[in-house]
Amino acid sequence: MSKVERLYHLHNILSQRRTPISRHDLMERLECSQATLYRLVAELRDFLGAPLEQDPDTRGFYYDRSYDQPFELPGIWISPDELQALLTARQVLGNVQPGLLEGELESLQGRITNLLRQKGVEPEEGDSRIHIQAVAGRAVPEHLFQDVLGALISRQRLHISYHGRRRDEVSERDVSPLRLTQYRNSWYLDAWCHTAQGLRSFALERIREQQVLDEVAREVEPDVLAAHFDQSYGIFSGPARHTAKLRFSPEMSRWVAEEQWHPDQSGAFDQEGAWTLEVPFSDPRELVMDILRYGPEVEVLAPGSLREAVANSARLTADMYPPA
Repeated sequence: MSKVERLYHLHNILSQRRTPISRHDLMERLECSQATLYRLVAELRDFLGAPLEQDPDTRGFYYDRSYDQPFELPGIWISPDELQALLTARQVLGNVQPGLLEGELESLQGRITNLLRQKGVEPEEGDSRIHIQAVAGRAVPEHLFQDVLGALISRQRLHISYHGRRRDEVSERDVSPLRLTQYRNSWYLDAWCHTAQGLRSFALERIREQQVLDEVAREVEPDVLAAHFDQSYGIFSGPARHTAKLRFSPEMSRWVAEEQWHPDQSGAFDQEGAWTLEVPFSDPRELVMDILRYGPEVEVLAPGSLREAVANSARLTADMYPPA
C-alpha cells in the first residue's frame, strides 16, 4: 500500500467512526509499523489540516466533530482505484459510437467530469489534465452498433453478412448475440452462430449488413462463455492447448515483469535477472505479433511450433531489408 493510499484509507477510517480507534487497530488495517502510523497522523493533522485528535485516556485517534462542516481531503485526494474507475468509465462512454443514447451518455459523462473537478483532478475551465489516447481502433457504423446492442439487450437473433479477413469471403449467418467485447479499441460480438452450430466472435466493423430477427436468442451459460472465449491469449477463442514460455533480456525484464499478458500467466526471474513468462494460448497469430515487438530482447523457449513461427516471421522481415 502506497503512502497516498494509506493517507486516504486513514482518513476514511476516521471519517466513518464516532469513537476513537486504537493505534494497534490502525496499524493492522493500514498494514504499517507504529513509526509509519505516527508519520501519517502528523501529515494528516499538521500538513493537511485534519481535525485529528488523540484521546488522553485510551490514546485512540479520532476526528473532532465539533466543526460545522465535516473535514474532506483537499485537491487530488481521491484513491488511485477510484480515479482509474472514473477515468475508465468516462473513456468507455466516450468511445461508444456517436448517436447511440447520445443524451443519456452525455449526461453521465458530465456527472463524472463534475465529480473529478470537485476532487481537484480536473480544472474548472479548459482541457482535462488526464489524456487517454486510443490507438488503432476501428470505427463501427452508428446504425450497426445500435442494431447489435439492441438485439443483445432484447435477446433477439441477428442475421448478418460477415466479411471474414482470413478467407476474404462474405458469409450469411444467423447468430444469437451473447456479449459485446471491446478489445484493443475495437468492438467484437461474442455469439452463438446457428450456421456453424458453435460459439464464434465477430469483429463489428466486418459486418456488412445486419437484420434483427423476430426470434428469441439462444442462451449460453457464463462459465461456458468464459471457457471458450477467455482461456487463450488475445482475441482468439477456444480452450488453451499450449503454453508459451518466453525469456526476456534482463533489461527488458524490468518492464515486462510488471505487465499482464493473460490472467492465468506465471513468471519468475532467473539468476541473471531475466524474466521468464508463461502464457496459455490456442491460436498463435496474435501472440507472434506481440513477441516480435520485442525483437532480440525476447526468446521463445517453448513450444517448438511457436519458436519456429516467430523465427520464420523474423527471417521474412529481415529478407525485406537486404544489406545496402
